Amino acid sequence: MKKWLRLGFGGTFVVLGVNHFINAPFYVAIMPPYLPLHWELVYVSGLLEILFGAMLALNLKPRLAAWGLVALLIAIFPANIHMALNPQFYPNIAAWLLYARLPFQFLFIGIAYWFTRAE
Repeated sequence: MKKWLRLGFGGTFVVLGVNHFINAPFYVAIMPPYLPLHWELVYVSGLLEILFGAMLALNLKPRLAAWGLVALLIAIFPANIHMALNPQFYPNIAAWLLYARLPFQFLFIGIAYWFTRAE
């Protein structure tokens, strides 16, 4: 089962990373204003999601990939908090949904951490 979860979890990050390039303006819009280089950070985070997701899904250095995803999920959490605290900037997303998704970040970090453990 862990193999299939690893494949699905990693594959999801590949898809999300590709979306950073397809829908970059959306990701730039959710960047907290105190961070510099919004476009560059969107592209770098997308590239890292693709890289770490593919590594995990394909079982290529999965522990390294999982640690990379843990770090990335922690690094992007401020953008999720920014969205929840500023729902007026995201009128197409229900405010309650912006808050409801915050705990899922911890779940995703926990799953990624699980993959850092030896099989």
